[in-house]
Amino acid sequence: MNKFRYATQKDIPLILEFIKAIAEYEKMSDQVVATEELLNKWLFEKKLCEVIFVLEDGVEAGFALFFHNFSTFLGRGGIYLEDLFVKPQYRGRGYGKGLIKELSKIAVERGCGRLEWCCLDWNKPSIDFYLSLGARPMDEWTTYRLSGDSLTSLAKE
Repeated sequence: MNKFRYATQKDIPLILEFIKAIAEYEKMSDQVVATEELLNKWLFEKKLCEVIFVLEDGVEAGFALFFHNFSTFLGRGGIYLEDLFVKPQYRGRGYGKGLIKELSKIAVERGCGRLEWCCLDWNKPSIDFYLSLGARPMDEWTTYRLSGDSLTSLAKE
């Protein structure tokens, strides 16, 4: 049975460590601009997202960062999983599945209608894992994003 705990402010350096590790795994390290100060502001001052850790012998083996979204069709909130990462030395022990199960429990306890996330197209091990859990890709949907100069420029119009 997995043990979980919610992150606290003292975990900010550890959260940043996990973010950098997942960015490295996804070959996107150059895109990480998060700082401890930004994480404190958004996770703990504004409380716009949450982090849970899965523990092995009291050591954080993996993490999940998530926040609430809303489905107009369902008329209720959901949980969006932004990042899930298990350190390489802890893989194959059920911690990834444990984190998804824990998020599912949180979603059900909070009355949410769904749990959603995105996965890079090339990440076959993760895709196979998600499919094994009963998750299904959202065919006919494409994620769009405004960020950086495009976001700033549109906001100024």
